[in-house]
Amino acid sequence: MMEKEQPNRKKSFSTKVGEKEERRLQAQRHKKSVWSGLGLFGMVGWSVAVPALLGTALGVWLDKRYKVSFSWTLSLLITGLIIGCLIAWSWVQKENKEIHKNKEDENE
Repeated sequence: MMEKEQPNRKKSFSTKVGEKEERRLQAQRHKKSVWSGLGLFGMVGWSVAVPALLGTALGVWLDKRYKVSFSWTLSLLITGLIIGCLIAWSWVQKENKEIHKNKEDENE
């Protein structure tokens, strides 16, 4: 009976080793480069800049069209910045989770 259990353990162990090696090779294939890091910075920058610029443009249009006691431009600029920062934070969190997931896979 012991002889039958041993091959199952070896198979189980070799399967685990094979899976870990496959994850390690996959992590090496998906290794982040300097360009990838710069791309992330660009993505974060654009994700903040675009909503801020769109908010400003809409605010200028609203200020010309409707005369009110407050500035649409300033209000929508701030709103665009807040939305852009939330989008950038979301991107950074996503990348951070992926990095930590890959590190955990490598350590197993």
